This record gives sequence, structure tokens and C-alpha cells, in this order.
Amino acid sequence: MLAAVLHAKWDPKPEYKPTPKDIEGKLTYLGGLVWRYPQLKLEEKEKPKIKEDEVLIKVKACGICGSDIHMYESFEDGYIKYPGLTAFPVVLGHEFSGEIVEVGEKAYSPTGKKFEVGTPVTSEEMIWCGNCRACRDGFPNHCRNLEELGFTRDGAMAEFVAVPARCCWPITELIEEYGEEKGYEAGALVEPTSVAYNAMFERAGGIRPGAYVVIFGAGPIGLAAVALAKAAGAAKVIAIEVCERRLNLAKEVGADELINPSEVDSVEGKILELTNGEGADMYVEAAGAFEKTWPAIESAIWNGEKINAKVVAIGRATEHVPLWFEVLQVRRAQIYGSQGHSGHGIFPSVIRLMASGKVDLTPIITKRFKLEEVLDAMKLASEKKELHAKILIKPE
Repeated sequence: MLAAVLHAKWDPKPEYKPTPKDIEGKLTYLGGLVWRYPQLKLEEKEKPKIKEDEVLIKVKACGICGSDIHMYESFEDGYIKYPGLTAFPVVLGHEFSGEIVEVGEKAYSPTGKKFEVGTPVTSEEMIWCGNCRACRDGFPNHCRNLEELGFTRDGAMAEFVAVPARCCWPITELIEEYGEEKGYEAGALVEPTSVAYNAMFERAGGIRPGAYVVIFGAGPIGLAAVALAKAAGAAKVIAIEVCERRLNLAKEVGADELINPSEVDSVEGKILELTNGEGADMYVEAAGAFEKTWPAIESAIWNGEKINAKVVAIGRATEHVPLWFEVLQVRRAQIYGSQGHSGHGIFPSVIRLMASGKVDLTPIITKRFKLEEVLDAMKLASEKKELHAKILIKPE
């Protein structure tokens, strides 16, 4: 089968200190300190052989994620930009949907019955073990033995991908609602939408209908947060983004007000203006630029009238930022860190929202490529970030 394989050289920096889970020359939890000179190649590989608890999926659509781009990109010294869990070489791709073509003997669906060949599905990217303390305590996103599709085990930028059945969810409703082509494309957007859902509703407890919600960053996760906030009954959703095209997409999926930081004197001042001096009930950081976004959030909370504001951290960044605890104490504000998308009924909830028509993120798809064109697709995604939200790879 054809597959997009990322290679890199194991070359630890002097400051690298192996974690107990690192495997020399193969796997690390600190990718940006270890992997150097990434190179993406289109290769012929054997079709995956499934285990008894796995299914083989013929890939219909696979999104390019910011994480894929950061593994593909490198700094001037050659080290990859992605800081986290990685094992190379690996087939990229974790936002996908497809059709089951082989079923293991113990590959059970959410109904408790064996999956059937022909079932349209999507999959969680986080392959949790179910045995460690974190999993047993109900926190699969923090699994001690975590594997990740497209990061540590072969992903879906290929004709086929093997996935544990416990991580797969049928998307029959999406196919019935949208038709096969658009249904599979919507299915590839379930994973990033579930990341936003987990952060806003599972970790932070959601919002009350009529709330004000401010979202920093209008990449795919931020755009999903916009659509979810609107579906949850937010009275006003404010999207903040420097890229005009992404701001327009935010408007298309539900944003009521748009702020381009380069066009205002004060982001926090504009937030207070648009919320009648109150500030927001929820601030979603999906930009991964805390050194720029946190001061604006902190100021808006401090100078606004709202008590009990929630700050949801989804974006990933390595920088430390100063935190003034007084704003948390006096304004009773709370910060919620979030990782992943698994458990808590998140995937089926997102699928149902999409099938109901209350959340339709297919407008954020800005370009489609064939699998044979994946090198061009990754180059475009890397060099023209400001022009695109979600780029899909479609093997067929």
C-alpha cells in the first residue's frame, strides 16, 4: 500500500534527559529535544496485519493536523518543532475516517457485538491501554502506556490503517445525513472537534445558555470551539485571530464577533466593549500563544464584571508565562488544562451533534489532495498556514 512515512535522526541535545518511558533510538516523550532532520517520504509498505482486537480500515479521508506540520517542520538547528511523544519512522495521520474491511476475532463495537465489514468509522488518536492507574481511574487521555496513531504507531496517511476496535466509533449517521463523500469528510473532523469538546465541556464543565465565549485562535481546534459554543447556546461567540481568512471561516461556523489583534489597540478592551463591560464566561486558548493571549485574558477578567470566568487551555506551547493569582482569587476565575479527546462519551456526542446539523465543520476544509500528492499537501500546509484551515488527504 502507499503511505506517507516521516523519518528523522535520533540525535539528542545535551540538555535531553531520558524519561523512564523513552526507548533509545526509537521513542521519546520529548521529540523536540531528540529528533533531527525530519524527512517525509511517499513509500510502498505492506498492508497492516491486524491483531484479534483490531480492525483494518480503508482510509477515505485524513486531515493534516498542526501536529503533523510540527513534526514535518524543523528549526534552524534541524530539530523538529513538535515537542512531544514520537517514534520514527512512522506513517503520519490521525484525523481520519474510513470503511472497515477486516475484523479481528475480538474486535467489538460499542454495542458489544463484533464490528462488521463495511461499517464506516472514525477513530480516537490516543490508543489508551485500559490497564494503568490513569485509565482505571477514568482518565484515558493520560494513559501511562499511551500510544498515538500517527505519532508512535502507523497512522492514516495511507491506503489502510490498523486500529484497536475499542478506539473506533461508527459514523453511519454522518453518511446517512451528508451522503458518502461529505459524510466521510465530516468523519475526519470528529477527532479535532472532540479535542475542543473535551476541553470545554468535560474538563471545564461547559457554559450556561446565554453565556459569552471568547476563543483565541481560529485554526481547526479554535473553529471547532466556535461551533460547539454556538451549539451549546452561547449568546455571543467572539473569535480572535490574526489571519483574515480564518476569521471569515470563524464567522461561517458561528462566530458573532471577530477581533484581529493587529487592528485594535487593546484586545482586552475590545472584549470588554463587545460584552458590555462584563467580560466572558469562558475564554478558550486554542492559539498556543500564551505569552500573548494570557495577559489579555487576565486583564479582561480583572477589569470585567464577570465572576467565575473559566479559562480553557487547549493550545500547546513550551513557554512559561507569569500568572497573577490575585485575579483567580478575587474574580473566582479558574484555569483548566486539557489534553486529548478520549472517554466520557465525547466521540459519540460529537458525531451526534454533526449528524443533527447543529455542528457542521465541513466549511473549514479549504483544500483536498490525493494520497500521491501528500508531499505537495504538506508543503502547502507548512508554507501557507495563513491561507488554509483544514487540508484533507483522500486516498481514493
